[in-house]
Amino acid sequence: MTEVEPSSLGSDPAALVGELEDRAVRLLTPCGEGDMMWRRWGSGTRTVFLFHGGHGAWSHWIRNIPVLAERYTVIAADLPGCGDSADPPTPYDGDSLGEIVAAGIKQILGDDDTPAHLVGFSFGGVMSGPVAARLGDRLASVTLVGAGGLDLPAKERPPMKGWRRLNEEAEILAVHRHNLGAMMIANPDAIDDLAVYVQNRNTQKSRMDSPSIGRTGILRRVLPDITAPLNGIWGQYDIGDDSRRDICETLLRGSHPELAFEVITGAGHWVPYEAAERFNHILLDMLKQREA
Repeated sequence: MTEVEPSSLGSDPAALVGELEDRAVRLLTPCGEGDMMWRRWGSGTRTVFLFHGGHGAWSHWIRNIPVLAERYTVIAADLPGCGDSADPPTPYDGDSLGEIVAAGIKQILGDDDTPAHLVGFSFGGVMSGPVAARLGDRLASVTLVGAGGLDLPAKERPPMKGWRRLNEEAEILAVHRHNLGAMMIANPDAIDDLAVYVQNRNTQKSRMDSPSIGRTGILRRVLPDITAPLNGIWGQYDIGDDSRRDICETLLRGSHPELAFEVITGAGHWVPYEAAERFNHILLDMLKQREA
């Protein structure tokens, strides 16, 4: 497996995203007054479901889907209120969102009783908790990637810039580039045009107040209800310092002693993108181990 450096991913991010999107089979399940959108690639006998981060969509996994689809059937969600999915009924919380998403997975799997894998990044990790708790033994594993929702003390966050009142595309993209460096990607050289395009496209479509869900600590609350084996992957610079990351690992291991936990050095929060080669290798190995 060869690392694809961000600078070599192509000069037209829209074409790159569009090409992968065009290869997907679209699946719809009920969500509020409309549908939740899922996209499927690959034809493996076992399925991997991918949940994106806050204000994101399926394309948070742009550098992971092609590799995973060589071995698995890969299904990436647009979570309710994000991407091309409809808004959930209001008022909503982590539990009501979990009901919608878990019901969608049950519909997609149908009579297939082969346990699937669930991988959730950031807010997708938060939502993996209530979803996994509802799916029980239909899951072979749950992998949390830089997940929130663990009810940790608030930490000082880098200053973010607003873009919604800007009119010029160059100014908007410059703000997204800044925000990616402040919150998502540790290495400035990894903030390429594709990352900025994905960030701009996804945030333009997002209507979900994901931070409010994460602040409820719902993932921590439902950890004991998750019966599937648990994995964790964190970027070294994701959570601020080693002590906070150690707290995350300790919390997860407290309910799941079998926890497999890996830290990817030099990477920030959006570790599936920033360190795609290392992330893909670690994730594939974790999934394989849970199938043994």
